[in-house]
Amino acid sequence: MDLQQLRYFLAVARTGSFIRAAEEENVAQPSLSQQIKRLESDLKIPVFDRLGRGVKLTRFGEALLPRAEEILRQVTETEKLLGSMQEVDCGRLTVGVIPTVLPYSMARPMADFRRQYPRVELEVRESTTEKLIEGLRGGLVDLAIVALPIKQPEIVCSELFREPLLVAIPRDHPLGGGKALALPQLLGEKMLLLREGHCLRDDVLTVCSRAKVQFRQIFESDHLASIFSLVANGFGVSIVPGMAASEARDCQLVPLEPRAVRRIGYAQARGHHVLPVQKRFIEFLRRRDW
Repeated sequence: MDLQQLRYFLAVARTGSFIRAAEEENVAQPSLSQQIKRLESDLKIPVFDRLGRGVKLTRFGEALLPRAEEILRQVTETEKLLGSMQEVDCGRLTVGVIPTVLPYSMARPMADFRRQYPRVELEVRESTTEKLIEGLRGGLVDLAIVALPIKQPEIVCSELFREPLLVAIPRDHPLGGGKALALPQLLGEKMLLLREGHCLRDDVLTVCSRAKVQFRQIFESDHLASIFSLVANGFGVSIVPGMAASEARDCQLVPLEPRAVRRIGYAQARGHHVLPVQKRFIEFLRRRDW
């Protein structure tokens, strides 16, 4: 049993398919299948049931899964630990960012960081909070920029800034004009939301719940740009982050009354080794005037 076999085993377990696992690992499918067979031969147990085009973990495979994850996590931690002996302005850093923050407030700071520290290999991953937290746990992401709070004991968070949540309405809406709106004034409107899994959706639903207002929901999307377009064309209203105002063409953005905000910060996995370059990146973010 070797590390490559364990990586292939986890890829198949994660995707449920030898073909998709081979694509993820950028290897020929027969080669991956052969490595899995060698793993089963070495262990003298079957780790997968072959079900037509798909696969399913056997009881043996289910027992192996968390141990394989832990082994590879420890290998990753060891590699990072050795790499941390380099200078503070060198090394590789993987930063995850949620989609409702990356294009609006993080793209420019990360570009500035790269210019200031050209020897740092900065990798950026855009994904939902849930997937970024999984990445932190597994060591695939060093730092995640997310909406707070994150109520998981193994994740450590720190706030960077707060931003207002605004109501997006069509330009010709009778309640427009720039004055703050209370959500009960919009009763009867249709609410446009991001799809489940986006933390902004949870923030919006929390604001509505606190205001004791329920809206009809007619559209869900993964992209704020789609929501702005539909609002502009009279399909409904939405609650959006202030940082996205540049995309709100042909919409009005009106303050909420009472004022609502969302907290943006960074998250790290508790107990994981923190690279010097990661500390430098955090210092860079904290010095920034948001």
